Amino acid sequence: MKAGSAPEAASPATYGKLIATAFVWGATWIAGRVAVSEASPLAVASWRFLLAALVLGTLVVIHEGWPRWSLDEWLTLAALGASGIFLYNVCFLYGLKMIEAGRGALVVALTPAVVAAGDWWLFAAPMSPMKASGIGLAMFGCLLVVTNGDPRLLFAGQVGLGEWLIIGCSVLWAVYTFVGRRGTRSLSPLAMTFGASVTGWLMLTTAALLQGSLFSLAAITWRGGGAIIFLGLFGTALAFTWYAEAVQRIGATRSAAFINLVPVSAVVLGAALLDERLGVAVLTGGALVIAGVIITNQAGTRLAAGHKEKTT
Repeated sequence: MKAGSAPEAASPATYGKLIATAFVWGATWIAGRVAVSEASPLAVASWRFLLAALVLGTLVVIHEGWPRWSLDEWLTLAALGASGIFLYNVCFLYGLKMIEAGRGALVVALTPAVVAAGDWWLFAAPMSPMKASGIGLAMFGCLLVVTNGDPRLLFAGQVGLGEWLIIGCSVLWAVYTFVGRRGTRSLSPLAMTFGASVTGWLMLTTAALLQGSLFSLAAITWRGGGAIIFLGLFGTALAFTWYAEAVQRIGATRSAAFINLVPVSAVVLGAALLDERLGVAVLTGGALVIAGVIITNQAGTRLAAGHKEKTT
């Protein structure tokens, strides 16, 4: 699809890949929790992104040739690697050592609302009452999830470090999204994901070496090793490639709608594979987060359409 052209009519295969991507990303929460139970989060993340970078790099060379990035592009990729790979995975994997995978995924479902709020606050993006209501509903739902249905715990200072780390994932992904806008001016989605993976992997590996955990894998079993391979090959390389392909074919808005399936699949898989049982208040909060995100996205689409009509 050429830049600026209308999204194409999607084939069933495109939608099938988007659904599969959502469930794979939901499964990364389960795989991450299994992996960090047997190895250091920094080591897990380093090996994950080494695998992902090797696959993504191969795809970039096949489809686009050897990368020849400018200094400005390298700086952008380093910012992407620091926010969306290095710091995100520190929060993601250390957070998963402390809270349930399903509950963590419900918290991170808040991310699109955080992006919308940041876009309005930092970049003066249009805001409507409907969009503001969606953001508020999603944030209230997140509050229920992190406090296990008792918001008073937040004001009593009884929300744990694990919950704050997972909230940090949403903020960091918003930063990654905003920096990524700069990257897409000159880089394809595939090249940008590869570059971010490489720079983030270098940071994660350096941290793991300084910690002394990079090669401390003696206690890892086939479950932990399989979880790391799943995270690198399926959760990163394959899923990111499929998602980027869908964005090119049907547009970002229709593709992003499928992300709402991620927390649902994580909760289902957490119950089936890890025997996680989330309370009614947490599940209700998660439903409010997803509903708020849907309202936010719909309002954003209407605002964008209205702005386009005014300028044409």
